[in-house]
Amino acid sequence: MLLRLLVLLVLALSGTVGEAIAQTPSAFPSRPVHFIVPFPPGQATDILARLVAERLTATWGQQVYVENKPGIPGMIAGHNAAPDGYTMTIATSGMLVVNPSVYDKLPYDTLNDYTFIGGLAITPMVVVVSADSPYKTLADLIEAARREPGKLNIGYGGINNTQHLTGEYLKYVAGVNMVGITYKGSANAVTDLLGGQISILVDSLAATLPQIKAGKFRALAISTLERVPQMPDLPTVAESGYPGFESIGWQGLVVPKGTPPDIVDKISRDIARLLADPQMQARLIDKGMVPDPRGAGPWSQFVRAELAKWTEAAKRANIRATE
Repeated sequence: MLLRLLVLLVLALSGTVGEAIAQTPSAFPSRPVHFIVPFPPGQATDILARLVAERLTATWGQQVYVENKPGIPGMIAGHNAAPDGYTMTIATSGMLVVNPSVYDKLPYDTLNDYTFIGGLAITPMVVVVSADSPYKTLADLIEAARREPGKLNIGYGGINNTQHLTGEYLKYVAGVNMVGITYKGSANAVTDLLGGQISILVDSLAATLPQIKAGKFRALAISTLERVPQMPDLPTVAESGYPGFESIGWQGLVVPKGTPPDIVDKISRDIARLLADPQMQARLIDKGMVPDPRGAGPWSQFVRAELAKWTEAAKRANIRATE
């Protein structure tokens, strides 16, 4: 009887120790991991998530599954998950900083519901016109807008999103009056620029690069502080007369608040190594993105600064949304 009790005690302790070991950072992950993507399949963030999931599956020896939960429900699911590192959210500038800047009320809180793992990619915004447009540079465009206030229209590949705020931010810093036209998505905006329904478009490089390469669009300026590898000859908005101008879309990883710091650090380090790989960098650049290997600390500071910037920009442009 005593022997049997000892055996049961040893088995029980072994299970407890084994479970504890499985949760240590060195053993993480010991089971499949899930990425929540708050966008539908095929969208740029979904493509990025699948590239990262494929590489992490190989690195970790555990399957990383991608779950598409579009919109705010995805962000809610992301912060309601267990804080153990096994459910992560591929969050974007739109979800983390633009939504809180323009919506009166949200069922999630960027700073209080999530722990920041690190960056994944930057999606530059670009100012484009049709190839037959008279505007050769951003300076040409701004000069025309000043000559005839309210005559030019400028399209945005979305409403209350990074594209929308980028265009309004540009109008503000340049001191010009152009009529903003919002679209439900990039596809419709690109179609209308091709068809001549709008004069100018502010959208992501990922959405416009195919038409730029095909010679149908002329890019006037990129929204990053530095030039991008896809178009090294294209000047930035900052170089074009507006020093310090930066307006970018971006993606990164977040986990629920309360996730152990050691696990956050391990994921952050593994992601940074993944993004340092030349093949991975080439794949992201080909998709119109720029790799962003910032770890948890620097990326957290970046997100906080972006939230403050876009809150102020939305206030200046009087952009508010209720639903």
